[in-house]
Amino acid sequence: MISPANSSYDEQSAFQDGLVNGDRASSQITQKSVDQTADFTQMAVKIRDLNYYFGQGDLRKQVLYDINLDLPQGQIVIMTGPSGSGKTTLLTLIGALRHLQEGSLQVLGQELVGLSKSTLVEVRRNIGFIFQAHNLFESLTASQNVEMAIELLDDWREKRKRVHAMLAELGLADRVSYKPKSLSGGQKQRVAIARALVNQPALILADEPTAALDKKSGRDVVTLMQKLAQEHGRTILMVTHDNRILDVADRIVTLVDGRLESDDSLNRYVETHDPKALDQRMFMM
Repeated sequence: MISPANSSYDEQSAFQDGLVNGDRASSQITQKSVDQTADFTQMAVKIRDLNYYFGQGDLRKQVLYDINLDLPQGQIVIMTGPSGSGKTTLLTLIGALRHLQEGSLQVLGQELVGLSKSTLVEVRRNIGFIFQAHNLFESLTASQNVEMAIELLDDWREKRKRVHAMLAELGLADRVSYKPKSLSGGQKQRVAIARALVNQPALILADEPTAALDKKSGRDVVTLMQKLAQEHGRTILMVTHDNRILDVADRIVTLVDGRLESDDSLNRYVETHDPKALDQRMFMM
C-alpha cells in the first residue's frame, strides 16, 4: 500500500445533475476485504484495492490498477503523471461521480460501495469540485453562479456578502455582476473556483485548477486552498501539471498507466526528479 509520505464522461451533466449515467451497465461491484478495525476518523479518503474498467466484454479495458491511498484530514496532496494515466478518473471516483467497481473507497468516513443515489448526493454536498471546464451557467452573473452552491439561508444578504467576499479574495470584486460571456477564460475559472470553495467543503477535488490562470491568479488560488487546509483542516487533492504550485503540497503522488508509482514529500520529489524540469525557482512566485 502507498501511504502518506510523512509516514466518454460528461462533466457538465455530472455537475448539474449530480449523477453519472454512463457507468450503470458496469460490471457487478465487488468489495474486497478491508481492515474493519482501522480508524477512519482522521482520514478524509481511504482507498483499498481499487480497480476500474471502461467498456464491457471484449472492449473492457482496465484503467486503474490496485490503487491504495490515504488522504489525511488537513493535507494538500498533488497528483501528477502523464496525460491519460487515469488521474481524472480516480478524482471522479473519489468525488462519487462514478460508480465503484472493485475495491473499497471511503470518503469522509462513508463507504461509497453500495450507496443509494440519494446518499451519494449527500456525500457530494461535502465535496468541492473544480473541473478543467468551468461549467458556469451562461444566463447567470458571476455572483449568482457562486450563490447556487450555497445552501438556503434565511438571510439572503448574508449569503450574497459571503459570495462577494470569496470573489474578491480571488480578484473578482469588480466582476460580480458580469455574466460568463463578458469574462475572460481565467476569470471564468476563478468564478468556478469560488463556487467550489465558498462553502468551505471538507474535501476539495481540483482538476488542473490553475491551467487557465496567470501567475498571480494561480498563486492566489493555491494560497487560498493552503489557508483552508492549514486553518480549517480541509483536505485538498489537486491534479496538475503546473510545477509552479508544487510548493503548497504536503505530498506529491504520481500516477503512471493507471498505477500509483510514488508517494513523496515535496523535498523527496524534487530530489528524485529531473532538476531541469523542476528548477526550484519555479516555486518562487
